[in-house]
Amino acid sequence: QVQLVESGGGLVQAGGSLRLSCSASERTISTYAMGWFRQAPGKEREFVAAISGSGSKLYSTDSVQGRFTISRDNAKNTVYLQMNSLKPEHTAVYYCAASRQFGTMRYNYDYWGQGTQVTVSS
Repeated sequence: QVQLVESGGGLVQAGGSLRLSCSASERTISTYAMGWFRQAPGKEREFVAAISGSGSKLYSTDSVQGRFTISRDNAKNTVYLQMNSLKPEHTAVYYCAASRQFGTMRYNYDYWGQGTQVTVSS
């Protein structure tokens, strides 16, 4: 059982930056692909970015490319999401998740954190 804990969310003005962190309980986290998802009020949870276990493969949804960067430090059992040039439409609860396979679909992910709120004011 992998336990994931997100942190780093908060309130930021438009144009600002935040770095989300996801700490994993599992020391073999390097064997898992990790993903970030988000859910805005009244909307479905959607994929944001994913990174393979080694960190060699990255993928992010078109709407965040050039703004958001996913990375990982397996020695620290931690995955990050650097978010720059934030906009009000980025407001959502952000979740990290772990999967045995690299992918963008929610059903691929077996373990989920509790989420961290990101609010971007205009």
